Amino acid sequence: MHTAPKSVRPILILFYALLAVVFSAPAVANRNTVLVLGDSISAAYGVPSETAWVRLLSDRLANNGLSSWQVVNASISGETTDGGARRLPALIEEHDPGVVIIELGGNDGLRGFPPNIIENNLADMISRVQKSGAEAILVGMQIPPNYGRRYTAMFADIYPKLSDRYGTELVPFFLEGIYDQDGLMQEDGIHPTAEAQIKLLDNVWPVLEPVLQ
Repeated sequence: MHTAPKSVRPILILFYALLAVVFSAPAVANRNTVLVLGDSISAAYGVPSETAWVRLLSDRLANNGLSSWQVVNASISGETTDGGARRLPALIEEHDPGVVIIELGGNDGLRGFPPNIIENNLADMISRVQKSGAEAILVGMQIPPNYGRRYTAMFADIYPKLSDRYGTELVPFFLEGIYDQDGLMQEDGIHPTAEAQIKLLDNVWPVLEPVLQ
């Protein structure tokens, strides 16, 4: 039986060891999923589902050479940052996303939740996303001055503060160019109309597209 020269054996041992690692290691996912974790605005409250900005996002990906990405909408009407933080670990485990869009906090603000609690919940979600190896995109929100100017300002400051702290991409204000325009908000003054959905996507797209590229 032919045996390799002694000088070659260490190289062969290393070669076979590397092969063993490669073939025994689990396959790595492409992580080509965009997970949207939001509230009623992203859950298409009060508008036909086919007009929702998350549905339109899938079409835009296909039209911009990004059809390898798929979109999973995990948004729930009435969702708070606490609920999102509790649901996120299972969603990451199930979908292994490459990008997570966090669109939460509006309901917390409308209910007058303490800003530090909202901030801590959002920080927990960002941290979990980053630890999973995915990119987090934070979607900023503002609320009407029902609770006074101080609370409104503290709430709005949460998003840029967290973006700076964790180095995440930020959509400054989700309803920019929508909340104060005729015909783009439903009668409740909280939820965008079907006509506003493309504008919601336009507010997210300039931040999202470079991450996907």
